[in-house]
Amino acid sequence: MGAGSIGCWLGGRLAAAGTAVQLVGRPRVLDALRRNGLTLTDREGGRTEVPADRLQLFDEVPAGARPSLVLLCVKSGATADAARQLGDCLPAGTPVLSMQNGLSNVATAQQAAPSLQWLPGMVPYNVAELGPGRFHRGTEGVLAAQDHAALRHWLPRFHAAGLPMALHADLAPVQWGKLLLNLNNAVNALSGLPLRAQLLDRDLRGCTAALIAETLAVLGRAGIRPAKMSPLPPAWVPSVLRLPTPLFRIVAARMLRIDDKARSSMADDLALGRTTEVDALQGEVIRLATSLGLAAPQNACIRALVLDWPTRRERFTGVALQQAMGLAAGPGTSG
Repeated sequence: MGAGSIGCWLGGRLAAAGTAVQLVGRPRVLDALRRNGLTLTDREGGRTEVPADRLQLFDEVPAGARPSLVLLCVKSGATADAARQLGDCLPAGTPVLSMQNGLSNVATAQQAAPSLQWLPGMVPYNVAELGPGRFHRGTEGVLAAQDHAALRHWLPRFHAAGLPMALHADLAPVQWGKLLLNLNNAVNALSGLPLRAQLLDRDLRGCTAALIAETLAVLGRAGIRPAKMSPLPPAWVPSVLRLPTPLFRIVAARMLRIDDKARSSMADDLALGRTTEVDALQGEVIRLATSLGLAAPQNACIRALVLDWPTRRERFTGVALQQAMGLAAGPGTSG
């Protein structure tokens, strides 16, 4: 449900491995799939093609659908509407796995469609749309989900499709760990740079470091310990991001295992004039801080810049973004 970059990647890999998959999405993507089929590539050089005549494509939940599992892959802002559509069409108790950014999607979906079995999940990697029907995974990682009996028998099928998944008794720390890294999405989008190039800009890294440091302080006050989602413990990430670039290349070598095609989904949203997920990322931090009587000014500033971008369409250099955030003058990209 939501045949965008993540939905096409997950659904396409499962379909290529022999699982019967129905893709529900918007006309722009579905029309491209009908014309071109689905081509999936990855940073390791892999390539998977699913011809158009093997794809089951729908612009709404098909009547009489009885899926064994639903993967909810819509943007966070569309969660309630998608959940209502699913609730109106599917049998009670149908398991729905949210493979979305942020932490509040399952609660939103549960309120909109309480008859379905809602489960939180997490996609660790970046998938970019390179062209009509072409999607590319530019980073790596293992899918994660809340442990539940409805998912356990699916693990071999996901693994066979090249989609290994780990089940967790408590997914919230994993979701917060992923959200910390996803705070960079807005910085990447505002910069207009490919993801790897943006991470090699020390001033832009400084902006992300400030966002993560502020969020870690809020999480600490809330008693939340985010899971380690990169080679570095979460508490180390801001300091490593602030290192001079030559040293950062060494210390964060695994973090930089990103090919030149990768960019954040938020960058795609800004380019296409779509609503972004900034409220599911920076907004999540702001809401938690507010609930504790705290402020999160850095995250609030970035959220405001993303929301204002359609009226200004201004790409930020690292120095300009640091100035907008009220940070000290940056050391320069060569530092």
